[in-house]
Amino acid sequence: MEAGKYMKEKVNVTGVPETMVQTLYARAKETKKKNAKIRDEIAVELVKKLDYDFSKADKDKAMSCGVIARTIVLDRMVRQYLEKHENTVVVNIACGLDTRCYRMKEKYLRWYNVDLPETMKIRRQFLPETGPIYQIAKSAMDDSYVDDIDYHGENVLVIMEGLTMYLCEKDIRKIFSIIEKSFQKVTVMVETMSPFVVKHVKEQSIEGSNAKFTWGVKNGTELQKIVPNFSILQEVSLVEGMKELMPVYCVIGKIPAVRNISNKIIVMEKRR
Repeated sequence: MEAGKYMKEKVNVTGVPETMVQTLYARAKETKKKNAKIRDEIAVELVKKLDYDFSKADKDKAMSCGVIARTIVLDRMVRQYLEKHENTVVVNIACGLDTRCYRMKEKYLRWYNVDLPETMKIRRQFLPETGPIYQIAKSAMDDSYVDDIDYHGENVLVIMEGLTMYLCEKDIRKIFSIIEKSFQKVTVMVETMSPFVVKHVKEQSIEGSNAKFTWGVKNGTELQKIVPNFSILQEVSLVEGMKELMPVYCVIGKIPAVRNISNKIIVMEKRR
């Protein structure tokens, strides 16, 4: 074995970017289980290379379950969407160390992973991507990120996972307004958190960092009021993913309060 093959690389991340290392770890940990509900071999490889203290993430069961439930639900939704819409250009906003672009291989035309420069610097270190997967090191609130997308009027799918709860309403409006102005036919799959959770819940694994939940919305109807140029197509509670992780959710998931406070994936389509 060549020397240094397993040299770990130090990553310096705090605040919101730190959440990307935690979610990566949750996916790697699930993949290694005997009856894993998701398979993310790339996450397993990356965790081996990262010099990072995962002990807090190890203890934060709620975060891990949430991440896996979200991955189950979103993978299914994205796969179904891409199977129905050929030649789609995917824009994955706030991608962190997300590896969905590999799991959906050959189902899309081009895939753009977009995130802040400090996050993309880490991503490039571990995932040196080349077409049809591209990297854009810009904020989703910077209009110019769309200039880096090779776009000729194709159908566009925008994915926003694990982002909105760290923003404020003004940011949400700005992100959606850039999407609306830039693409003709566009569908957005956005993860949202309930205002109740934003107010009352802290993520243990990143409590010491600067990442704080700041924004939530009750449902798609409320989101539509904020971004009126989009109409709601579908709303899927992450309870659907939890059911596969813990069968007890097949029962408690029917309780309206449980469904209401679970994160949701809201599917919005630009009005024509």
